[in-house]
Amino acid sequence: MSPTGHDSLGAVFVGDFPLRRGTVFARHWHPFHQLAWSTEGLLRVGTDRGSWLLPPSLALWIPAGLPHTTAAGPTGSAALRSPYVDPAHCPGAWTEPTVLAVGPLLSALIDHLSRPDLTPPARSRAEAVLLDALEPVPELRSITLTEPTDPRARKVARALSEHPADTRTLTDWGEWTDTSARTLARLFRAETGMAFGQWRERLRMRAAMPHLAAGRTTEAVAARVGYASASSFVAAFRRVVGVTPRRYFPKSSTAKGSQWCGWT
Repeated sequence: MSPTGHDSLGAVFVGDFPLRRGTVFARHWHPFHQLAWSTEGLLRVGTDRGSWLLPPSLALWIPAGLPHTTAAGPTGSAALRSPYVDPAHCPGAWTEPTVLAVGPLLSALIDHLSRPDLTPPARSRAEAVLLDALEPVPELRSITLTEPTDPRARKVARALSEHPADTRTLTDWGEWTDTSARTLARLFRAETGMAFGQWRERLRMRAAMPHLAAGRTTEAVAARVGYASASSFVAAFRRVVGVTPRRYFPKSSTAKGSQWCGWT
């Protein structure tokens, strides 16, 4: 059976799930490998090993049996079109969540395999090409962000979540929360695993994602999330995510074929 309860026609089954804003598929897992991909909007996937905000140019390979959550991005809807792969047909698959490039070829193959009228030979050929077309983006890093639990640090974190462009220093935040800058610095380090400046930078990159996905200019997004110039924002984005905004949200992309999965 497929993950949606329908009889699978082959090694790959494509499921379609419209995700309205605020829709969340709570923590779950599948006996199949999943390629989590949205044809529009931002897709948010979370696991114990990281969290990702994915535009239509990227998808996440989720190994069979891995618990995860899936949702539309923070400010809009998404259209999840997700191939599920029978592990028996793919013994060489990735065992960790892996970000993959989605170009015109892979997109067309997913659309093709969603057709119910494919003959078994045609489906088998398309499945083989799809698996060969999967191309990892190894330098991409997930944006994980832990909220501190101490009421003083949490108050700062939530204020920045609402207004990521806020440029107040730790000393300013200390006065606002009636504590010292040193105490806030210690709390952020102890409860989030990173220094306050690093935490705020990651928060800003996460806040920038919906604006970049909407096609706003780098200059406009930089100003929205607290950067004085586009160049400083691009440098921060690359430092956190691993690629530039242009690479993460390409106007067009081409997935190069890569033989990675032993097809049986």
